[in-house]
Amino acid sequence: MFHSSAMVNSHRKPMFNIHRGFYCLTAILPQICICSQFSVPSSYHFTEDPGAFPVATNGERFPWQELRLPSVVIPLHYDLFVHPNLTSLDFVASEKIEVLVSNATQFIILHSKDLEITNATLQSEEDSRYMKPGKELKVLSYPAHEQIALLVPEKLTPHLKYYVAMDFQAKLGDGFEGFYKSTYRTLGGETRILAVTDFEPTQARMAFPCFDEPLFKANFSIKIRRESRHIALSNMPKVKTIELEGGLLEDHFETTVKMSTYLVAYIVCDFHSLSGFTSSGVKVSIYASPDKRNQTHYALQASLKLLDFYEKYFDIYYPLSKLDLIAIPDFAPGAMENWGLITYRETSLLFDPKTSSASDKLWVTRVIAHELAHQWFGNLVTMEWWNDIWLKEGFAKYMELIAVNATYPELQFGACILNMLKDFLGEEKFQKGIIQYLKKFSYRNAKNDDLWSSLSNLAFLGENAEVKEMMTTWTLQKGIPLLVVKQDGCSLRLQQERFLQGVFQEDPEWRALQERYLWHIPLTYSTSSSNVIHRHILKSKTDTLDLPEKTSWVKFNVDSNGYYIVHYEGHGWDQLITQLNQNHTLLRPKDRVGLIHDVFQLVGAGRLTLDKALDMTYYLQHETSSPALLEGLSYLESFYHMMDRRNISDISENLKRYLLQYFKPVIDRQSWSDKGSVWDRMLRSALLKLACDLNHAPCIQKAAELFSQWMESSGKLNIPTDVLKIVYSVGAQTTAGWNYLLEQYELSMSSAEQNKILYALSTSKHQEKLLKLIELGMEGKVIKTQNLAALLHAIARRPKGQQLAWDFVRENWTHLLKKFDLGSYDIRMIISGTTAHFSSKDKLQEVKLFFESLEAQGSHLDIFQTVLETITKNIKWLEKNLPTLRTWLMVNT
Repeated sequence: MFHSSAMVNSHRKPMFNIHRGFYCLTAILPQICICSQFSVPSSYHFTEDPGAFPVATNGERFPWQELRLPSVVIPLHYDLFVHPNLTSLDFVASEKIEVLVSNATQFIILHSKDLEITNATLQSEEDSRYMKPGKELKVLSYPAHEQIALLVPEKLTPHLKYYVAMDFQAKLGDGFEGFYKSTYRTLGGETRILAVTDFEPTQARMAFPCFDEPLFKANFSIKIRRESRHIALSNMPKVKTIELEGGLLEDHFETTVKMSTYLVAYIVCDFHSLSGFTSSGVKVSIYASPDKRNQTHYALQASLKLLDFYEKYFDIYYPLSKLDLIAIPDFAPGAMENWGLITYRETSLLFDPKTSSASDKLWVTRVIAHELAHQWFGNLVTMEWWNDIWLKEGFAKYMELIAVNATYPELQFGACILNMLKDFLGEEKFQKGIIQYLKKFSYRNAKNDDLWSSLSNLAFLGENAEVKEMMTTWTLQKGIPLLVVKQDGCSLRLQQERFLQGVFQEDPEWRALQERYLWHIPLTYSTSSSNVIHRHILKSKTDTLDLPEKTSWVKFNVDSNGYYIVHYEGHGWDQLITQLNQNHTLLRPKDRVGLIHDVFQLVGAGRLTLDKALDMTYYLQHETSSPALLEGLSYLESFYHMMDRRNISDISENLKRYLLQYFKPVIDRQSWSDKGSVWDRMLRSALLKLACDLNHAPCIQKAAELFSQWMESSGKLNIPTDVLKIVYSVGAQTTAGWNYLLEQYELSMSSAEQNKILYALSTSKHQEKLLKLIELGMEGKVIKTQNLAALLHAIARRPKGQQLAWDFVRENWTHLLKKFDLGSYDIRMIISGTTAHFSSKDKLQEVKLFFESLEAQGSHLDIFQTVLETITKNIKWLEKNLPTLRTWLMVNT
């Protein structure tokens, strides 16, 4: 699954936050909040006296008190029939679950949420064989755990199979979970409805009663009843369609492979598709609403190429005969990997050559690569429980990078623990270990240790048998390590710590937060005197290395393959800065990106003064590597916006002067076109956006000129896609331009263009215009509700919008909770997006009081604490670095 902020600008680097988690660092490319962001629903944190059984809704004793289902009854096969009514917006359904009993029991516990069960019966295998009617079952409900208990008349016999049949019905959901309705507008202005599923992590139970845990894999035979104007899609190919009375049709789909409930999917819609075949004969189809079918060509081309790549890489054929990818108009995450029927946000799948930029194309490629990787990691081999979700998400993220590098060889980005492990073992051994893991656990569930065993226990690994021991230090500890390096002649003294941002060595809590943290770090380093890559595993808190010869500098974490931050004590940073200024090309391009990343992260950790990090940016005026330029500029730009938001005008003006002075040559070299490599194009977009943000006259003038031409052409002029967002943003500063953009937003058939327009509209300095946008997002017709969180985030980033967005959230909290569940990704993003840029003590107190009032009403989220920590870090960063920044700029501008 991909979690994605909908608007392009909201996936820039968060202010002073290191990219954390088990997944990959992407220094430049859009930030993606992956499934590490989701938490198990709030009901899953329910605790009670273990000795007391809960009470069902009818007042009777509910026979099961645990959160997890018992393993006494195991599902083998579901026969599922669904009939959604897209007029009355509800559905009726029935199912027959074949189960195996392992121990004698008088009840069956399974999941069900917001479903009205009208009938439940039980047949033994013998009853079924002789066509005997099923015995009626009493159904007890315990909503706190989203469980139902089916009470059986007499104890079920161990090792026998039974059939549980249920009839049930419910409304199609209004949100983005379970079986819900989505709408889209045709070119002619007609609103049409579709019904779609999204089940990860625990929402299959909102569509049908089931054993809704990843461990309970089963086969599914699905039948869907529909009107003739619609089509039905599911995980598997359609076997046949039966004509019924009243013009209704019933589609029967092939039985699925063995899989978890969260991967089941079915959709009823009127979409059109574009299809092709992989070299191994898999039919791949891209579905979109009829008016957007012409935007599916790139996704088909990329999917065919990537599926072929994965089959070769994993040495395992994709197990199904078809794969559908479908663009859903209303969808919460960026995408969801349902086996054989992958669902996407429109922005994550559709590509319009007239309005989609280079970074849009890269985004679509990455999301497709990520979800296709899940067909093996997650679908074929599934984690036993959600605490091991990184087994699928970490691998999908890693494979996304591998696949994108194969698709776009010039990109070569990324760093994560799996990339570090591949670098440690060697590519061939790592790949063999992955293949062994996938083949061994196909159609089964796995844990962390199973993966490490596959990578450790291969005979050819020999001395690398400590993989499991090493990797558990990475997966069972929070955060990442900091490597402290002190060079003394030909000797290197090494020390590892837990990297902490916003908590400084002089703080009383620092030592306690360091205790019991120890990683096994596979180090790599190079020196000024040799191109050789040296390797060493640091398993202790401290160690010493001897250099073979004297060297003027040493650089650890070669090519940023390792997942750790490096601090060079003594003269280490000065030596590297000197080298960058003398001849930066002696350091590898990825090493230059890594140095810029680390030096600014160390400022946030209080280990370096800001002037040292700023000194490193001097050399950037000579830099030719786009990733390094983008990395440095992103930090400088974030400082400018922080000063601008706080209205610290002397510093923001000096920063503006510094940026335009030092980067003017590279800004002026940019053409207003779509020419060049992907990196060239992303650099162009970033530089011209920055220049216009800083009111650089030539940039504003050119953008305004293009916008006027576009308006005069009634929106028909094709502006180069890489500068489209910049042109719209400059145009949005006039009332006429803003109003025209809002009109075009409603008419546009390109979600990529709508993204750019919505961002541009959010940059207005007029609060009444910003309020209008928020109101439209709340209403959900012109601006879809799925974009509200990202819209609030974008508005809050601007000086004129930060207080407005925050006040809106506080004043409309109850209305927001009617639109989104408390624990949902959208609510988390709304909270963090409207508060994370605050950097004053009075704002910290304001946010804290609001969170306390919510908790007093019974609403608690772990993100509350994260937000308070982020604001505290911002305050400490300012206190520590503001005088230094002011002085440095006075000297250097």
